Amino acid sequence: MSRPPEFLPLSDDAARAVAGPGSRHAALIEDAFKVLVETPGGGVSVDGDARARGLAKRAIAALAAQADSGAVVTEADVRVAVGQARSGETGPVAPGGARRGPVSPKTATQAQYMDMLGRHDLVFGLGPAGTGKTFLAVAHGAGMLMRGEIDRLIVTRPAVEAGEKLGFLPGDLTEKVDPYMAPVWESLIQIMGAEQLRKRREKGEIEVAPIAFMRGRTLSHAFIIVDEAQNTSRLQMKMVLTRMGEGSRMAVTGDPSQIDLVNPRDSGLAHAVAILEGVEGVALTRFTAADVVRHPMVARIVKAYDEDAAKRG
Repeated sequence: MSRPPEFLPLSDDAARAVAGPGSRHAALIEDAFKVLVETPGGGVSVDGDARARGLAKRAIAALAAQADSGAVVTEADVRVAVGQARSGETGPVAPGGARRGPVSPKTATQAQYMDMLGRHDLVFGLGPAGTGKTFLAVAHGAGMLMRGEIDRLIVTRPAVEAGEKLGFLPGDLTEKVDPYMAPVWESLIQIMGAEQLRKRREKGEIEVAPIAFMRGRTLSHAFIIVDEAQNTSRLQMKMVLTRMGEGSRMAVTGDPSQIDLVNPRDSGLAHAVAILEGVEGVALTRFTAADVVRHPMVARIVKAYDEDAAKRG
């Protein structure tokens, strides 16, 4: 005789969060565990075999706790909760990107990364797109700036995209540079808000510039982020790493599988990791497709490419 559906009493906020807009969140849980999730009021009911029901309940409990804490629950949070339920992880399920709200890790690897950012002078974040490696570094640096722990937040990246060079682009220097820096500006706006960003940029507290602008400088009392570092040359990487001055910290982020240099073997990221891993004060976090918190297709795409690379390797 089959067991009847199990009813889980939840607060109104938690029940709405588990259901999601148009019952989208509930549908994701149903698809992940092959269960039936319904929201009759006062909670949710879960129907399915014992193991599937147990996994679904674990994911629902995590999402309910997040909603009851006052955080927004997004589809990304649902996917993370599902993944953690499957793996048995107990890592945090975080608020889902509310503008100017607190930024928290969504996976265990992200939590480890943020801990390293707080404890080490130089942190490398390696992994595919969508894992939050740059966004979390920007959030960490912005928090340090707003708390007065640093004087400046500096984000730099090489101006190399799909073989193009700045000299071939129209416009003055600012117009040439801005397209390369757009992802960083978008992250800063999401974290700080446009007005706060504008004021701090005008005061010189926030700088976003190509890596060539770092040459010859000593960056003191700053948090420095080197983004898209897989596209730095070995000489550029050495140059920017040695810009650190008194009271400064640095995060270096990149995806070693997405090198746009003419000679991929000249990538400064892989070389720097190889010679600096294990050096005192240096930490390293490697993200995988399991840490992707963008559209679920991104994780599947990354996984497919990783499997193809493994076959060819």
